[in-house]
Amino acid sequence: MKVTIQPSTLSGTILAAASKSSMQRACAAALLSKGTSVVHNPGHSNDDKAALDIIKRLGAEWTIDGEELTIKSNGLPIIPPLGGGGAINCGESGLSIRMFTPLVALSEKEITINGEGSLLSRPMDFFDEILPVLNVKVKSQNGKLPLVIQGPLQPKDIEIDGSLSSQFLTGLLMAYAASAAANVSIKVNNLKSKPYVDLTLDVMKQFGLKLPENRNYEEFYFSSKPTHNSELTTHDYTVEGDWSGGAFLLVAGVIAGSIKVRGLDLLSTQADKAIVDALMKANASIAMDAKGIQLHAGEMNAFEFDATDCPDLFPPLVALAAYCNGETKIKGVSRLAHKESNRGLTLQEEFGKMGVKIELKDDIMIVHGGKGVKGAVVHSRHDHRIAMACAVAALKAEGETVIEEAQAVKKSYPDFYEHLESLGAKLSLNNKFTFHE
Repeated sequence: MKVTIQPSTLSGTILAAASKSSMQRACAAALLSKGTSVVHNPGHSNDDKAALDIIKRLGAEWTIDGEELTIKSNGLPIIPPLGGGGAINCGESGLSIRMFTPLVALSEKEITINGEGSLLSRPMDFFDEILPVLNVKVKSQNGKLPLVIQGPLQPKDIEIDGSLSSQFLTGLLMAYAASAAANVSIKVNNLKSKPYVDLTLDVMKQFGLKLPENRNYEEFYFSSKPTHNSELTTHDYTVEGDWSGGAFLLVAGVIAGSIKVRGLDLLSTQADKAIVDALMKANASIAMDAKGIQLHAGEMNAFEFDATDCPDLFPPLVALAAYCNGETKIKGVSRLAHKESNRGLTLQEEFGKMGVKIELKDDIMIVHGGKGVKGAVVHSRHDHRIAMACAVAALKAEGETVIEEAQAVKKSYPDFYEHLESLGAKLSLNNKFTFHE
């Protein structure tokens, strides 16, 4: 589908969407926790739906009633009913494939793990290398999907590379916790995205899973000492507002506002909360109180920002930098290669169509801003965050912008265009039925 966006002025108040990072972790924790879990404010993005389908195939039962998701699970051992040829499908969710694979490995049953779209080309060599050390049989297609896994996983002292993604660690932490590992540790070299590990540990705590001792993010030690409530059979969890998707709303506000965004917890462990720091560095008009975050359009300055631990912020940061006077420098380009697209190159090419010059120098992205943004025909590259970045940049561009394959936003933020429209954005969807199906 195509979305056409005209220059617009935004106003009003909007509630941020649910965090898929929080939602997917809650689904995994509920699967591992015996009893009933109630998840409030559940998300409904494609990635969230993939996680729900996975836990159902692995033996959990769930129902949704309005803003309340109820999950019932027998915990371990995982005895999956599966169906569908003994397979789970992670859709295009990088978190699901990396988090659920170690959990699948807790089962004695041979299970095939597959995905769709860009996930089929993402490297999975990590599992080929690590899982056999944990007594798990694994077969892949030269480090790519599908994976065929057969456990049960036996926790041992291991050392892993954390430079590609912290999501691999998330799955291992949950698997070790669920199997009641004792006196074993996971050592991690060069860990990236530490805030996401904090989110994982917080979810584990709320669901009563055993917690490791965090030794400065370099080692996670599971001792024989109880660190969880093993008698907890009812779990209550509220999915946070999504800072990843909310970042686009905040940037939209300082480009074309004034608006107020509600539902984003300033005490959250989500990495993308760092967008607030970037906005302040840009001298954007932003004010925070108990009722939400207020944003106004105004003149902004170029800034320097390290996005190594929050690489998903690159797209909204580029949209922001396009309207900041001067050269903005964003560090962390090396984290962008294995996303839904190679985001460094994709941002350079798609924003180039809009007249924004972007240079890539080693691990630094330089955005030449403040020289005007032109309406253009751009392509999402089937990447949800590229579609949203182009949409936000289009709000004050000269002339209309057309985004092709704009439905990519369904992966993480299916209501994105409707939310922009509710704030006053002038946009039209050429295939509205397809978007809502």
